[in-house]
Amino acid sequence: MLCWTASLASAASDRVALVLGLGAYETIEPLSNTRNDAKAMANTLSGIGFDVTLALDATSEQLFKLLEDFAFRAETADLALIYYAGHGVEVQGENFLIPVDAKVQSNRDVQRQSVSLKQLLAAVDHARKMRVVILDSCRNNPLGDLIDIKQEAPAQQVSTDDATRGIGGLAPADPDRGTLVAFAAKDGQVALDGTGENSPYALALMEKMVVPGLEISLMFRQVRDRVLETTHNLQEPHTYGSLSGVPFYIAGPGKGQEDVGGEDALSAWTKIKPDQEQQLLALAELGDTRSMLGLAYMRLNPNEGRFNPQEAVSFLERAAKAGSPEAQFELAKLYERGTGVERDEARALELYQEAADQDFADAINDLGFLHYQGGLGLPADPKRALEYFERAADLRHPQAQFNFAALIDDGLIPSKGPEDAAEYLYAALRSGSSDVLNLLSERPNMFTRQTRRALQGKLKEFGFYTGGLDGEFGAGTRKSIRLAYGLSE
Repeated sequence: MLCWTASLASAASDRVALVLGLGAYETIEPLSNTRNDAKAMANTLSGIGFDVTLALDATSEQLFKLLEDFAFRAETADLALIYYAGHGVEVQGENFLIPVDAKVQSNRDVQRQSVSLKQLLAAVDHARKMRVVILDSCRNNPLGDLIDIKQEAPAQQVSTDDATRGIGGLAPADPDRGTLVAFAAKDGQVALDGTGENSPYALALMEKMVVPGLEISLMFRQVRDRVLETTHNLQEPHTYGSLSGVPFYIAGPGKGQEDVGGEDALSAWTKIKPDQEQQLLALAELGDTRSMLGLAYMRLNPNEGRFNPQEAVSFLERAAKAGSPEAQFELAKLYERGTGVERDEARALELYQEAADQDFADAINDLGFLHYQGGLGLPADPKRALEYFERAADLRHPQAQFNFAALIDDGLIPSKGPEDAAEYLYAALRSGSSDVLNLLSERPNMFTRQTRRALQGKLKEFGFYTGGLDGEFGAGTRKSIRLAYGLSE
């Protein structure tokens, strides 16, 4: 039942956002524009198709509940975005966002009563295509002399008549691949609150994110340039993380531009507008590996006038050398096939392994098949292959999740049983795997009754199913499968 290729599809181009604006602090310095920014941001996101949850002046208890609910909704969304405007501090190398009811006298109080950036990242982590966390935070120690907030970078003093949200204070973020964290200002710089109703950063975001057809990485680059311009270089926004190699438009495609939502990277990048290709070329010259990837994909599409495999190899070699696992993976495929470069199985295997060493799930899954079948000079080694499949499945690779569930169901993984198989099937279903949706709806008997009962239990646990756990996939179970996938009744 092993599948070589995966088919990923979403129920719709779902975009969900959680917008948080905290200003009416009870025991620390209140903030003026954060609620204005949050309300304006919520309206902006709603206007471009987001399902928005807006929360103003949330308490600690409310913040944790909001994140829990949002995390569940984000699982069936293409894009999950959190925008936070409010106080934030670094404590012992970790960033914390302070609720309005915080009463703190020590570092431990901050850690216990506040929401961490890690928790925000966890809330968006299971979105299907894109995950974004934006901190328009004050970036200073709003607690004054109450506690000792250790800062990794000294504050940079600047002269300005504008109100500020503080200086220094947040530690650099290190999100997982496929997630972008955007800070209003890089370490040690002033984050201005603005002299009007909104901060310069919020204004720039709202100006750029509504532009149709503007690729997300270029959008944040333009936000940076806009903030630098309006603040006379006093504030420079900064982003952390690496987005996936598929282009994405927050406001959807532009005029005359097709929606690339269901396309693979090769086809999707060819729809980029010419002026944005020039921006990608400029960023590639500055060392941006995602731009190199996009440019390589454009030159690998044989249906385009830009088809140039040799040039694609050049872009991928640069990105791979710079450490991009996706570039290493794509370059491995070219060496394996001999496209744009002389065929070299040893080099292909080396690149697959380099990408796998960085936990790139596609590479790990492919290595599983290479070991399972014996490829690229490797001897067939099913036992080693199972280790790769499990590792890829645990990294939430939908194809690997389904395959590993099937292997468990076949009794080939002695340490795991029906409950484990159901766990992987449920995760693949929530990730948007149309293969799993179709197979569970149309051919459920390919799995044992024990696994089917366990899956019914998993669906019941999350409120999708109300019937008995009999392993029979009748109308009620099939309906619950569609609901868990993200389809309406």
